[in-house]
Amino acid sequence: MHDIRYIRDNGDAFDAGLARRGLPPMAETILTRDAEWRRVTTELQHAQQRRNEASKQIGMAKKAGEPADALMREVGALKDRMATLEEQDRLLAGEVEELLAGLPNLPAADVPVGADESANALARTVGAPKDRNFPAKDHVAIGEGLGLMDFAAGAKLSGARFVVLRRELARLERAIASFMLDTHTSEFGYTEISPPLLVRDEALYGTGQLPKFAEDQFRTTDGLWLIPTAEVPLTNLAAGEIIDEADLPLRFTAYTPCFRSEAGAAGRDTRGMIRQHQFGKVELVSIAHPDRSDEELERMTNCAEAILKRLDLPYRVMVLSTGDMGFSARKTHDIEVWLPGQGAYREISSCSNCSDFQARRMKARVRNPESGKTELVHTLNGSGLAVGRTLIAVLENYQQRDGSIRIPEALQPYMGGLEVITP
Repeated sequence: MHDIRYIRDNGDAFDAGLARRGLPPMAETILTRDAEWRRVTTELQHAQQRRNEASKQIGMAKKAGEPADALMREVGALKDRMATLEEQDRLLAGEVEELLAGLPNLPAADVPVGADESANALARTVGAPKDRNFPAKDHVAIGEGLGLMDFAAGAKLSGARFVVLRRELARLERAIASFMLDTHTSEFGYTEISPPLLVRDEALYGTGQLPKFAEDQFRTTDGLWLIPTAEVPLTNLAAGEIIDEADLPLRFTAYTPCFRSEAGAAGRDTRGMIRQHQFGKVELVSIAHPDRSDEELERMTNCAEAILKRLDLPYRVMVLSTGDMGFSARKTHDIEVWLPGQGAYREISSCSNCSDFQARRMKARVRNPESGKTELVHTLNGSGLAVGRTLIAVLENYQQRDGSIRIPEALQPYMGGLEVITP
């Protein structure tokens, strides 16, 4: 959500930020409705004040035995006018909020400008694809060859974009998640959370999925929403709170299933586990002081990278362009892992600084210990990592000629010492 006060004082700068996102100017439209809203609000306040004054005068007149008919007629007219103004005030406030809620966060000054992922900037590449003396298979061929990845069973149970993992692959998925959680909690200082998987409208509104992206979500018949990512419940732990500055940053992590309708992804990644309606993810969330969110983004990205380094998986870090960033993000680092079965790098984590964009929607604040005043916190989120895609990366990067899979050394303790999964 944008600060209407900023737009009032910096309309041109606001439109310039939208232009970098590839969007038309909106300041004049917003400020026109805002001016009408403020006019109605001011008139309503004056009417309320005059009604109160006239009511007191009526009481004084009656006490003195004087006629008060004119005053009573005035109060009646004021009440009628106030009812009209209150309805106008409600509608105009809703219009302004709807305009503000539908616009994405403004990009940071150092974010590359571009319409799509082709304008993303390479920050660094870590590791190199391994040489192998046989053609690389993709994860579908590997998993089905092992007899442990069953898309037909997933389709029978739930339809397209679901999978059933069996035995060693089911355990490997669990091992990956446990390894990630243990690393983030014991080494990087994140607090593990087990959050609800169903949330209210307010939670999705707070993190920016509603109202604009309702079609991307799954909703239950009683009005709750399945979480698209643990970012939603973890970030909303700060909703409505005033946090002591000494307690920042708050760092949370959770492993949860995530649910997405993939409404805008028709025809994309239809093969395999790359883009599913249900998938597991270890999420990282930080609630940071506004002066230190940029350094927190670097830290979070490094924490996510550490998982890939310990699994010895080649990857690269990209700075997303203005046209490729998510709705709530001010700046985003994408981490892309090498998948030899596709011969390409694919996203395995997005780490974003959302500045005060989500905090304003959630009313999440920090109290300055010197002044006693409050200001909005900054929120950050990232995958640490997507578990299903990490499983894919392990299968494709650790495949052997005979169809078996070597288990990365870091995961072997979580697999009961198993070193190889064989067909």
